[in-house]
Amino acid sequence: MSELNEIIDSLENKFTRLVQKLEALEVENATLLQELNKTKGEINQLKDTQRGLETRYDSLKTANSLLGNDENKRDTKLKINSLIREIDNCIAQLSE
Repeated sequence: MSELNEIIDSLENKFTRLVQKLEALEVENATLLQELNKTKGEINQLKDTQRGLETRYDSLKTANSLLGNDENKRDTKLKINSLIREIDNCIAQLSE
């Protein structure tokens, strides 16, 4: 009978340790989920910042080419031609 009590005590101890490990892992999981959400937010902010900087860069590149920079003149000419085509299409639609 004492052997059975020892086995039951051993099982209870193991069960208690497993429950403690489970609780610790749940706390760790919750912490990691919070960190993940925080990191996702930071990534979204950085993407927005990057988009804004790319827009500013394109504007500066266009302005630079208008000021006489030969490097980006081709891009600016293409963009101007595209804008002219769009304007022509708008005029044609208004004329109809």
